[in-house]
Amino acid sequence: MKYNSLILTLGILLISLSGCKQDCSDPNINVSETQLAEDIAAIDAYLAEEGIDAEVHPSGIRYVIKREGDGDRPDACAQVFVTYEGRLISNGNVFDGRTSPTALDLDTVIPGWRIGIPLIKDGGRISLYIPSVLAYGSSGTVGVPEDANLYFEVLIFDVR
Repeated sequence: MKYNSLILTLGILLISLSGCKQDCSDPNINVSETQLAEDIAAIDAYLAEEGIDAEVHPSGIRYVIKREGDGDRPDACAQVFVTYEGRLISNGNVFDGRTSPTALDLDTVIPGWRIGIPLIKDGGRISLYIPSVLAYGSSGTVGVPEDANLYFEVLIFDVR
């Protein structure tokens, strides 16, 4: 009898924990449409001024695939090993970067990365122009003021 209770308890526990897995197919991001429109206008003006012909993602991200890569394509929850540099679009200041491959779990990074990084494969390189609402938003973070649009240059070394 105790054995059956233990099996039943473990079964219920496993079923309940299996419902906790994050859905990687949809980042489910709620953004201010007003702020997104302002961000997109500023990013598009920057791209025009710099003569950059970027692709447009439905989320509002602008991007340039410099090399698609030929390995695995990450999903929005993959672990990727990347080098990158992040700059503020407003003034070009570098606020973050890694010159040695660094492991990042895409389910823990800004929404713009969760959307943009899966556009390329292992070995790929991409320029991402990310609206503030898909980055650090109105709160900002160290080195990034509130409502700052960001530019990232990212190279994927490995996808797990």
